[in-house]
Amino acid sequence: MDRRDFLKTSSLAAAAALLDWQDALAAGRRSAAVGKPLKAWKPGEFQVHFIYTGVAESMFLIFPDGTSMLLDCGDHDALSRGEKAVPVLPHAGKHAGEWIARYVERVNPAGKHVDYMMLSHYHSDHGGSEKFYAGKVQRGGGDYFLSGFSQVAEFLDFDKAIDRCWPTYDDPIPLLDDGAMQLTHMRKFYDYMSRERGMKLEKFRLGATDQIIPLKAACPGFSVRNISANGRLAYPDGAIRDLYAERKKNAPTRLNENGMSLGMVFSYGPFRFYTAGDFSDKWKLADGSTFQIEDAMAEVCGHADVAKLNHHGHYSMPEKLVSALQARVWVSCVWDQLHNVAPVLERLSDRNLYPGDRIVCPGIYPARRRAEDAGQAFVSDIRRESYEGSHLVLTVPKGGKRYSITYLSAADESMEVKSVLDFKTAVKA
Repeated sequence: MDRRDFLKTSSLAAAAALLDWQDALAAGRRSAAVGKPLKAWKPGEFQVHFIYTGVAESMFLIFPDGTSMLLDCGDHDALSRGEKAVPVLPHAGKHAGEWIARYVERVNPAGKHVDYMMLSHYHSDHGGSEKFYAGKVQRGGGDYFLSGFSQVAEFLDFDKAIDRCWPTYDDPIPLLDDGAMQLTHMRKFYDYMSRERGMKLEKFRLGATDQIIPLKAACPGFSVRNISANGRLAYPDGAIRDLYAERKKNAPTRLNENGMSLGMVFSYGPFRFYTAGDFSDKWKLADGSTFQIEDAMAEVCGHADVAKLNHHGHYSMPEKLVSALQARVWVSCVWDQLHNVAPVLERLSDRNLYPGDRIVCPGIYPARRRAEDAGQAFVSDIRRESYEGSHLVLTVPKGGKRYSITYLSAADESMEVKSVLDFKTAVKA
């Protein structure tokens, strides 16, 4: 191919991508679903619900056969952040666990029954704590705090929990409590749920593709690959890399909990979805350079059509990882004004890192942040439906050749559709 043919081909590809993007925007505006409640999940669909509360991260997943998983369910005193807080929706009269449970019951084909629950890492905005809670009761001869997962379990039933370091809580080093008592909180929860409610527990198996599986029927083309856990990464060829190997030689008493986050890639036909909790950490090397663990993640994650931002977009997502994922849709779970900071948004929107259009979908992009970011080029990649707070729903129809992002009102429990955007799944080597 000579230079003229190359330019012609590139121009045609760019025009096709632009038309596809324009079609998606037009579909969002004209969709018959807008203004109506979200339609129920249908067999064959893979769905991910990013539930907005304003205080925590929580995702509810429905596999193509109806198998369900609640991935993170946090609760913490985000309002104590003062001017850095974002709106709590629908309102602050209930704690996050109850709002999340009510949401799950509305969309779960099995109602109160949830097959899997998973805590990505031991932080209160992902699992709750003993320092911010909806209630305190006596169970097992001691205080039991209803916060995050323990509160949501007052309304929902879970078959199995998957945890990063149960039952010994010492991977990669003994896990210690901090002031929020998050470890104590989750240990009490696991003990109660296994003893009194029959919930099974498993340790997350790094590199596995047979741990998180459809339980009700065969789902051709659907799989989940476990790619990160406890500061280690699993490569597609089966190799395991310990990112903290050198640091552990100095017998540290603590490691950054964010770096311990569980990560997965969900595949459905050609479609890919990436999520890895708050996976982030960095430190100085002997030569004076800085090592970012997210750079290493870039070597194992592969591309993703939809990717959830690590650490809520708070000084995360370095260039190498953004270039590896090449997502068409970036989603982030927001509970603070310092999430999705400008340097991160600049990288997500940088067409030099990878070509083509993309959309950035924060759970909320509040007025203060919009004022601070006014005039920045990346603002054009953020949909207006995020401005006041939205639940986001990723839906992948059978076969995985297309997918959609639906914005739902988070101001109430109406499940009213604000917008729907449809996309074609990228086919990449």
